[in-house]
Amino acid sequence: MHAPAYRKRDSERGTTLLELMVALVVLAVGVLAVAQLFPAGSRSQVRDRLRTEASQLAREKIEQLEVLDWADPGLSLGHHPTGGPEKLGGVGALSRYYDVGAMASPLDNLKQVTVHVTWNQVRACTVQAVTYVRH
Repeated sequence: MHAPAYRKRDSERGTTLLELMVALVVLAVGVLAVAQLFPAGSRSQVRDRLRTEASQLAREKIEQLEVLDWADPGLSLGHHPTGGPEKLGGVGALSRYYDVGAMASPLDNLKQVTVHVTWNQVRACTVQAVTYVRH
């Protein structure tokens, strides 16, 4: 038996430098695509946190107003506080104000109270909560 004059090259012998470079480019593109998601997720988290905090602040003000007497100055018709919105500070600079309006007959024994909490993130945002106070 004679040995073959040439050896057949193994197809599993190894990878070339070009193949490694292509694999690294594909991997880098994938990593960069995933890295783009993190800032968007962070912005979304901040926006949702501000909206939740604004909702809580609006509900808090409604709870404070619901226990007031009908004739209390805090429930007088108009815009409150008269000097401008309450600055609540924190990230996003939340501001809160409320409007008291009279209802038309036959609901004239009710006052409509609308609490607004606003902030500026990328654009102006507002959360509103409405309640009715009975005489």
